[in-house]
Amino acid sequence: MTPDDGRRGDTDAPGTATEAELPGRDARALREDLTKEYFALVDIVGGFDGRVMTVKGWSVTLSLAGLGLGFQQGHFALFALAGATALAFWFIEGQIKTQQWRYYSRMRDIEIAHYHLNRITLPELGEASALRIDQQWSYQGDMPDWRNDQPWRRTPDEIRAFLFKPYRTVHVLLPHAVAVVIGFALFVAAWADAPGLAELTP
Repeated sequence: MTPDDGRRGDTDAPGTATEAELPGRDARALREDLTKEYFALVDIVGGFDGRVMTVKGWSVTLSLAGLGLGFQQGHFALFALAGATALAFWFIEGQIKTQQWRYYSRMRDIEIAHYHLNRITLPELGEASALRIDQQWSYQGDMPDWRNDQPWRRTPDEIRAFLFKPYRTVHVLLPHAVAVVIGFALFVAAWADAPGLAELTP
């Protein structure tokens, strides 16, 4: 899913519902609706990854084509075009990941609701509940082990960070950043008449 910066907040913070404060009515319908919504969100989030692979494929194809044509045709302006193309695809992928990550806060809210509706105490695991895909993803072997603790809600600051963080994550930067660096480096070198590139024209 997406990285967390560690365990967030205090599970006993003001506003956290206690068992006594939960509605006294049958929560079966709510539980079923939340489960359906959760797995619909899982499908939506997974669908974004297919689009990302398409963007990466086009970025590599067009950038390499631009670099190759630059040497073949003898025009170093094509190097800059290749770099600009990769930069554009990096922006597109960042936008896709931003839209994907915006669903995670709702997934986490559903996990919190399921914790209050479904949790039971089990041997070895302690308090256990489903659903927990989003929270469990961020566990990196931290101690103490918080995997079965009450899920914590994403803060407004975390949600705002999703608008910008995807652009600088390694799996979004690559392979676009490589093509950007190579394309613009070759353009500058050819423009400066570097050895081996001096014969190229704009």
